[in-house]
Amino acid sequence: MQPLAERMRPTTIEEYIGQEHLVGKEKVLAEAIQTGRIPSMILWGPPGVGKTTLARIIANRTDRAFHTLSAINSGVKDVRETIQKAKNQRFFDRPNPILFIDEIHRFSKSQQDSLLGAVEQGIVTLIGATTENPSFEVISALLSRCQVYVLEPLGKDDLIKLIDQAIEKDDFLSKKNIQVKEYDAMLQLSGGDGRKLYNILELLGNSQTAEDQIIVDNDFVTQKVQQNIARYDKSGEQHYDIASAFIKAIRGSDPNGAVYWLARMIEGGEDVKFIARRVMIAASEDIGLANPNALLMATTAFQAVQAIGLPEARIILSQAVIYLATSPKSNSAYMAINKAQALVRQTGNLPVPLHLRNAPTKLMKELDFGKGYKYAHDYAGNFVEEEFLPDELIGQKLFEPQQSAAEQKIKQRLAAQWKDKYKY
Repeated sequence: MQPLAERMRPTTIEEYIGQEHLVGKEKVLAEAIQTGRIPSMILWGPPGVGKTTLARIIANRTDRAFHTLSAINSGVKDVRETIQKAKNQRFFDRPNPILFIDEIHRFSKSQQDSLLGAVEQGIVTLIGATTENPSFEVISALLSRCQVYVLEPLGKDDLIKLIDQAIEKDDFLSKKNIQVKEYDAMLQLSGGDGRKLYNILELLGNSQTAEDQIIVDNDFVTQKVQQNIARYDKSGEQHYDIASAFIKAIRGSDPNGAVYWLARMIEGGEDVKFIARRVMIAASEDIGLANPNALLMATTAFQAVQAIGLPEARIILSQAVIYLATSPKSNSAYMAINKAQALVRQTGNLPVPLHLRNAPTKLMKELDFGKGYKYAHDYAGNFVEEEFLPDELIGQKLFEPQQSAAEQKIKQRLAAQWKDKYKY
């Protein structure tokens, strides 16, 4: 019998759950499907959010031939053979076949190069699926020919809908007399991954109970779901759980925990670039201005592991991870940009004050662009009080220095320079 996730895979856009920002009414992919004008695209999102399903629905709805390759098992020869098949299927009255490549981030440069001609000439419409940032993993020439759509983890309502529909409509589960009293444990264990949620639900459906009815509550789920924590599945499942534990150990200043989770990823065959990128993120998000050298260390480690590779790259990663874990911590830079982005979303595109605008033309100067701007280097100490926010936001504080020694020095310097603006 097929796994539950496969049995419940939607075949139409109306059945598809989640990603309303892409497939909801009048949204970008919904309109593309409706018009039949499908661009080559990269679907970027975590595991189990519907990337493969969405690609299949697009092919079905637009009546296109559908070819699929897995980046793990396919080489350049497979790509060329598939493109040739697509060429043979082209007719004057038929749209381009779709070539779906799962985990496209695992394709080498030469494999990605082999796709360029077919995409550019319109022999195929490429749909790539990736859990990794395509800016890092997809070559720029291919990326420039594709639209990138970001898929989000499934929300609580989406996941509950998946559970209820499976219990009601699946031929196997619908005969099991399952009553769900509590959803929380299933939702928490799934982590927004629909496939993982279905695996949990199928496990519960296979449970033997003394009752004719299977009563699902949080205790029952916790008891039945036995996670094999010794196993590392780099294609999903525990991939993000272990990466999360790794980052949290660094943030928590525990070098033992950080190196342990580093070892789990390395022993599990994780891509060292994936690990090194997480180290760079932690260096800014969790250490930041408390020790700016952490980002230099992390960036150097990223460059070094690319040049050296495994097994020696493990030593470089270990050094960087221990350095980050034992560094003073601050998330002030992370919090500042979060606040700033929230403020931008709230207040919209406020006009740039005239004195801060560029004035490259005579007309702009006549319109007072740049008028009154004070050039800091013309003043003592290379500083002069000036307002750099839009008028509507004057007085807003986005950066809050924290208690590390380095940031206390920043706090003192700001207080000495500014009269009132940076009083904390």
